[in-house]
Amino acid sequence: MSGYLLFSHDGFGLGHVRRNLLVARSILAADPSADVTLVTGVATRPRWLDDPRIRVVQVPPLLKNVGSGDYRCESMPTTEAITVRQRQFRGLVERLDPQVIVVDRHPYGTAGELRAGLELARDNGAVNVLGLRDVLDAPEVVATEMRGAGWAGVTDVFDEVLVYGSPTFVDHEAEYGLPVTPVYCGWVVESVESTRSEPGLLAVAAGGGGDGGEVFALAAELVRRAPPWRAVVAAGCYTDDAALSDTRRLSGHRMAVEHDLDGCVDLFARAAAVLCMAGYNSTVEALAAGQRPILFPRRSPRREQAIRAGRLASLGLADVVDAGAPASEVHWLLNQSRRTGPSRLKAAGIRLDGADVAARQLLRLAQPRVAA
Repeated sequence: MSGYLLFSHDGFGLGHVRRNLLVARSILAADPSADVTLVTGVATRPRWLDDPRIRVVQVPPLLKNVGSGDYRCESMPTTEAITVRQRQFRGLVERLDPQVIVVDRHPYGTAGELRAGLELARDNGAVNVLGLRDVLDAPEVVATEMRGAGWAGVTDVFDEVLVYGSPTFVDHEAEYGLPVTPVYCGWVVESVESTRSEPGLLAVAAGGGGDGGEVFALAAELVRRAPPWRAVVAAGCYTDDAALSDTRRLSGHRMAVEHDLDGCVDLFARAAAVLCMAGYNSTVEALAAGQRPILFPRRSPRREQAIRAGRLASLGLADVVDAGAPASEVHWLLNQSRRTGPSRLKAAGIRLDGADVAARQLLRLAQPRVAA
């Protein structure tokens, strides 16, 4: 039986742990006997993480301040939280002795807390893999990051790098200076059963929802202006009541709120239009659902969402709305063609089988040790 340990720091939002979960499910689909452990720093555990086949371990959350990008722990001193995360991760490596370890985004965790465990795993014969999303940040920011202590020795500690995207969208070597040639897997997203839409249904999402207030408010104003339209808001686990205040006033048949959905693919597939932030999950789920989404990207502390939104717009696969745009301008977009299809995505070099491709890579990497 092969053992897989997947870690995500989860400082803000749910994108990291969501990618790891979908990859884990693909591993289990190919090898039901696999022993899979998901380690997450998500502060509030969503229901969709409860999979009886997967061991889920929560470490103290280090939450990112949206304004500064700094991390903090609300339940204990930050330095203590880092020490606890380090001890938990190393303990899992010792106890589970996994064949493959996957770390999402930050090679050594938020503050270097994974390095000792990763080095121990490597000494024990494990394969260490780094997983990176399509867009990390502005190229100059990432290039500086990769020259810093947080990336020192990556080529010695990690055996392979997986990019959940395509080099035609973002080339991690050319744009960021990634010191190894990665394997581009395509985007990680659930499959869609049907893309039949309901006329007048606007689907609204903001990832984890921690900074989704402006998106939800815009959706409420659009519904007010266009009575034929109604909306369903996917409120993530970080959404607070204040962010939904405008939505609540339109609750009922015009506007409904869904909490803790297991992804938004099905909701997006039955919508006539999608309004969402430009995080990895929401954006790719919209594309998988056959939508040309209206994207409302966050622009700080990282430029990731703005870059993703802009590139998709240049490919004709999305429209972009800036913060503060009046609802009257956005309303015009609702009446344009909002559907796209597999041929458009293929022409743009966008593949949506990333979870399966990544799983096949990880299963292959586990084999030499199993055979030995």
